[in-house]
Amino acid sequence: MTPQFLCIDLKSFFASVECVERGMDPMKTNLVVADPDRGDGTICLAVSPSMKALGVKNRCRVYEIPRGIPYIKATPQMQKYVDYSVEINRIYRSFLADGDVSPYSIDESFLEVTRYLNYYKKSAKEIGIMIMNEITRRLGLRATCGIGTNLYLTKIALDITAKHAPDFIGELDEERYRRDLWDHRPLTDFWQIGEQTALKLEKYGLCTMGAIAAAPRDFLRRLFGVLADDMINHAWGLEPLTLKNVKEYVPKSKSLSSGQILPRDYTYDEALVVLREMADNLSFDLAEKGFTTDSLTVDVGYSAHFDLPPEHGTASLPHPTSSDLLIIPAVVSVYVSRVKHDCPIRRLNICCNRVRNDEYRQLSLFEDPLDSEEHRRLRLALLGVRRRYGKNAVLRGADYLPAATARERNAQIGGHKR
Repeated sequence: MTPQFLCIDLKSFFASVECVERGMDPMKTNLVVADPDRGDGTICLAVSPSMKALGVKNRCRVYEIPRGIPYIKATPQMQKYVDYSVEINRIYRSFLADGDVSPYSIDESFLEVTRYLNYYKKSAKEIGIMIMNEITRRLGLRATCGIGTNLYLTKIALDITAKHAPDFIGELDEERYRRDLWDHRPLTDFWQIGEQTALKLEKYGLCTMGAIAAAPRDFLRRLFGVLADDMINHAWGLEPLTLKNVKEYVPKSKSLSSGQILPRDYTYDEALVVLREMADNLSFDLAEKGFTTDSLTVDVGYSAHFDLPPEHGTASLPHPTSSDLLIIPAVVSVYVSRVKHDCPIRRLNICCNRVRNDEYRQLSLFEDPLDSEEHRRLRLALLGVRRRYGKNAVLRGADYLPAATARERNAQIGGHKR
């Protein structure tokens, strides 16, 4: 039997939830989700389908919305969206076994329905409609659905085909994909092809999936290395991985990161306050998950008013650790050595590389193991307080400085209000 997959996505998820919470039709209500406290320059996290129909783009800034369009501005409620997402995945699991459901994002999931065709005596499309209708019945939300014979085609059917269908459902197999989408532009509409990859391809006249499929494989491998194999498969509408492979995948290495887009242009010293907070929270996150790291990467982006490339640097730690006594100084050293003093800063990011389980490490001859263990116990005690009473129960004095953001962000989910 030919495998059958679904990829279901909720239309304008955050905006639709806000409409439903207000007793309004998500398809007919003009609504944007944006924090009013961040001014007109803030990004709209979502716009309702009726706003999109008027030409308002998703992820636009508030000031870019045409003045003649009346709309409701809804403050983000991230916990509310998480709760809806949990309920949506419960609906999927009321129709399918857990192993046949794989969440891709907060509002999008892959489902394998091959073995349910006989059980429900329905086609893949009919099963998709059944699930979509149940979401609408129970939660009032509209969904779109891609249907395909592999995971890649399913995602493309959702992203490109379903949005133009009156029933919000798209279907693709290899033959239909090559017939209908080999000449489709732009390339960035296709899953896993970003702007830089598309520009690199277009430089050599490869502007469509059909052109990529016809290109010499050795040439593509010289351009993209091992990534070329996936690109070639996708150009032909092929994808060997299944949901079982996805669920069984164990990465060789892990990373843990923290990033912020600052609410305004920060000075050198102000940004350093925030960076210290981020490094401290990352050390708590590592300890809470039972992880350590021996390498940190710091990225700093300057204000858009200055046409300057971002700063980037990596620091090695003497041994795998989750200790703030090592992580904070390492992050600060990269910042001090790389960042310009006289240019406003707008973006900060720290990434813990080579994250591993904190099971065993070799003590250094130059390290006092008693002092190290004493500090580790102190951090674990503080972590217990944070777990019970919230992250703001344990703060540093610097967290009360005017430029600090930790207290506010500790009360948020994903950088937005709960």
